[in-house]
Amino acid sequence: MSAPQQSTPPASLPSMTSPLGTALPAIRDRDYLLDRSGVIFKVIGDVHPGSHWLGYVKYYPDERGDRELFGRTYRQNTVVSKAFGILADRPECYVYSPAIGCVITGVPREDVVTHYSCRRALAALHHSPELLDGSPVSKDLAAIITWVVDAGATDVIGVTGSFLVGVCNARSDIDLVCYGSRGYETAQALFAERSLIQPYEGDTLTRLYIRRAKYMAGSSFDALLQQESRKLQGLTTGAGAHINCEPLRADGDRTLAAVAAQEVGAISVLARVTDHTEGLATPAVYGISVDTVIGSTIDEPTTFARRITQMRSYLGAYTGAFREGDVVYLSGRLVHLHGPGEHSTFGIELTPWSAAESFLANLSR
Repeated sequence: MSAPQQSTPPASLPSMTSPLGTALPAIRDRDYLLDRSGVIFKVIGDVHPGSHWLGYVKYYPDERGDRELFGRTYRQNTVVSKAFGILADRPECYVYSPAIGCVITGVPREDVVTHYSCRRALAALHHSPELLDGSPVSKDLAAIITWVVDAGATDVIGVTGSFLVGVCNARSDIDLVCYGSRGYETAQALFAERSLIQPYEGDTLTRLYIRRAKYMAGSSFDALLQQESRKLQGLTTGAGAHINCEPLRADGDRTLAAVAAQEVGAISVLARVTDHTEGLATPAVYGISVDTVIGSTIDEPTTFARRITQMRSYLGAYTGAFREGDVVYLSGRLVHLHGPGEHSTFGIELTPWSAAESFLANLSR
């Protein structure tokens, strides 16, 4: 069998300049990257191999889409594992990550043409509000950005999602990120500002449940809403649009930099959260102790039960969702984790990089 060939970008590309894009080298988790083929990747994590920036396809040229960018029709992707199919003719975008312990997708570094920084986007939208389309949700975002600027927090709050790359529309959510402990505290203050953001309560709780239950199957109404109430999310006061803020690790945080993972199999358990300190920011790492093994693809799963001490998630769904003492149903990949020196342990990885099924972490009691 011949080796797969590298895909070749078109010889003539439409203009890909954007007032929201930069050529800054400091690429952070949740920033976006545009490659030479016109595909936009969402960066995942802050630990990357030398050849690629890890991430998944967020927007890509497709006539079936409903977004416009660079004079082309774009389609949005919201499922991490679907990036493998979207990139089926670009095998150079499949890369093994020792930090994650499996093959995931990423953009080759030499293919990147534009870097969209979440923090730079917030600053650009503040200085050039005409970049927003004037819709009610855009006006809400403008007011929120003004609050962030007045709070002196532009270095710890950023804008991600559709507003980051200018493919927003009247139905868009507002997606924010915050960095480190100061960013988290600032975001808490922002979400407590009732002139800008209303909490999910009353009838809107059903709306939140429906929104989340799509990928948290099996969770009861009350348990899911208790889990979700711990996150930074709500509804904008003007348009009633969903808004959330994902806490990310501070610049220079090296907690996961020297940790490597090896996939062992799949496992589902009931576990008790023993430490949520590192679970308040993405990638989230919770200390756990396993109470009961429910199912597994490996032989003698109870042998591993007492050795499992962590659950991890690179996606924001479970960041900040659990607290010490919670009992949680977990279903994910069993991974062996080893860090500096001889330290090693086992953990449950909740990120479905290439799996058709959804991995879960549901509050039990």
